[in-house]
Amino acid sequence: MPQRRSYPEAEVEAAVQSLSDPAELDQAQKLISANATQLQHIFDEAMRSADWYGSAHQAEVVKAAGTADPDERMGNVRRLVEEESRVSMLIGVAVGFELAHRLIEGQPTTEND
Repeated sequence: MPQRRSYPEAEVEAAVQSLSDPAELDQAQKLISANATQLQHIFDEAMRSADWYGSAHQAEVVKAAGTADPDERMGNVRRLVEEESRVSMLIGVAVGFELAHRLIEGQPTTEND
């Protein structure tokens, strides 16, 4: 893999800020919507390889849902959903970042190798 340039914090912040513009975000979403199914498969594989869907996660789901006190149960479920959201976002960003690099660098796809 070729050496990649580093991204100064200000440049990353500016790029993230530009995506907060609804028109910019809409354009980004349109760019990937045609490949959403393939991207979902990549996401699912990343989650499986990290054993996210494994017995430890299932135990946390049961623990959160099985708490007797309704307020505590809601708090546990909320924390679990928040954690899943963070992990999902990080995987999505990593996949998007790598996809962008491959497009910019013009790397051949596996079909062209």
